[in-house]
Amino acid sequence: MSKKERAVKELARARKSLLAAKILLQKELFEDCVSRAYYAVLHAAKASLFSSEIEVNTHDGVRSMFSLHLVKNGKIEKEFAKILTAEHEDREIGDYEIDIPIEEERARQRVKEAEKFVRRIEQYIQHLK
Repeated sequence: MSKKERAVKELARARKSLLAAKILLQKELFEDCVSRAYYAVLHAAKASLFSSEIEVNTHDGVRSMFSLHLVKNGKIEKEFAKILTAEHEDREIGDYEIDIPIEEERARQRVKEAEKFVRRIEQYIQHLK
């Protein structure tokens, strides 16, 4: 499968994860919501990298390469690297920190920023065509 085809599949996965995050938010499952919101952002970031012919296999690698190849050279605005980092940090809390609950407001913010991130990556990929 080509990198362009993988980009399409990653973007589809991002949209599914975003939908799941919204459903989990409605069901007040906030920790799971932020986890899915993060994966929406992660898959969108991977889609943007594949669209730029860059393959990465780890979460850290995605964050690093996204910043290096898309943000630092001005293809994507810096705020999106910050969103990727914030989503990752909250996913870590939601998945692993039993003593730190994710509140509704925080979950709503993560979903809102994930939507913004996915939309921006869709625009970026569309612009490449």
